[in-house]
Amino acid sequence: QVQLVESGGGSVQAGDSLRLSCADSGRTFNYYGIGWFRQVLGEEREFTAGISWTGSTTSYADSVKGRFTISRDNAKNTVYLQMNSLKPEDTAVYYCAAALTFSDNVPEADTYVYWGQGTRVTVSS
Repeated sequence: QVQLVESGGGSVQAGDSLRLSCADSGRTFNYYGIGWFRQVLGEEREFTAGISWTGSTTSYADSVKGRFTISRDNAKNTVYLQMNSLKPEDTAVYYCAAALTFSDNVPEADTYVYWGQGTRVTVSS
């Protein structure tokens, strides 16, 4: 059973940085592609960044390209989302999700089946 726990959210000023972590206490991350999604109250959850299970392939939403970096440490069963140059529009609840895959591609957004509880990020102007 995959059990994902996010951490690292908080309240920051525009231009600041945060690093989110997604850890799995239940099992190895091997063969699980990981995605970060975010959701603003009243809006649909949107894909933000994803990483293949080996870490060799990554994908980003256009809104975060050049500012966010996703990475993973499979030895620690942890995926990170480094968020730099944060903007007020980045304010959301951030969720990590896992999809079982044997390819080295970032899983499609509709294939994630395991989700964490979310961590809130608030960016003030």
